[in-house]
Amino acid sequence: MKVSSGLFSVFCLIIIIPSILLIYSMNYDTTGNIGIWFTILVTVIDIVAVVMWIWIYKRILIPLDKLQIATKKIADGDLEYKLDEKDFSEIPFLYHDFERMRIKLKENEEEKRLSDDTARELVSNISHDLKTPLTAIRGYVEGILDGVASSPQKTKDYLNTIYNKTNDMTLLIDELLYYSQVAETHVSYNFAKINVKEFFQEYVKDLYLELETIKIKFVYIENIGSETYIYMNKEQIKRALNNIVSNAVKYMDKENPKIHFRVRESIDAIYIEISDNGRGIDEKDLPHIFDRFYRSDVSRNTKLGGSGIGLSIVKKVIENHDGRVVAKSKSGIGTQISIELKK
Repeated sequence: MKVSSGLFSVFCLIIIIPSILLIYSMNYDTTGNIGIWFTILVTVIDIVAVVMWIWIYKRILIPLDKLQIATKKIADGDLEYKLDEKDFSEIPFLYHDFERMRIKLKENEEEKRLSDDTARELVSNISHDLKTPLTAIRGYVEGILDGVASSPQKTKDYLNTIYNKTNDMTLLIDELLYYSQVAETHVSYNFAKINVKEFFQEYVKDLYLELETIKIKFVYIENIGSETYIYMNKEQIKRALNNIVSNAVKYMDKENPKIHFRVRESIDAIYIEISDNGRGIDEKDLPHIFDRFYRSDVSRNTKLGGSGIGLSIVKKVIENHDGRVVAKSKSGIGTQISIELKK
């Protein structure tokens, strides 16, 4: 039995039963006094019952019918269907619960759509980035098999190229695996209380030697107290910093290459700035450099293309540390990557 039918039956009984008792009492009441008072009582009961029925029908039953229609719409996939909050003034909790459910379902649907789009983009980019070295490897192998590499030196050159291409593929796969790890928000990271001054002095010591071998001037400036500590995962932060420096080296095009590394602190944060005097980033590309697989047209069409996820790894690592990273750049002048880590 429907709620409306059941309530209607109850109110009918409320009206009918007193009416029957009234008729019965009038037949056996000789004075008429009881009949008058009973008539008044029954009339009041009937009026109250009718008013209550109208109120419940308008305030409860009609909103419930609208809620039923809305749930059917949601079940059919119409997540944009909304109820009017004014219709649920007497039962607002139902309206708010329905809206929370609708919004949550809509968010889940949007996340699923974005996930599907991301998966398609991922497959497309991986296919592109793996196809290029595989095509080159195949070409050089065919050259060896067909006798194009007619001398031992040429054969060696072909094999060296094949070796380098396989290294490129290995690097891409390693970065993809690493990105999948840092992108999982539910993964637990091993954070430790780290002395900031000691960490960066140790890090730049190795970095200085590495850059010196490739003739890049390296300048390190710090303004950090000896008792400054933050919680972080050392290996992740090192990976992020290495990716930034590797990008700076990769796109360096000046005769006197320079990389500046600055670390300073405020009351509640640590600031890291890595700047270079390389080729810089075009204004149209700058907003996208932290997007996964994003590469400018120039970098994608040269041997410097890379995997396209180095800076996206930087962003994920810093976000996992509740920090933020931004970039400033001018084409032909250089780039500065700034990181903020809270103490």
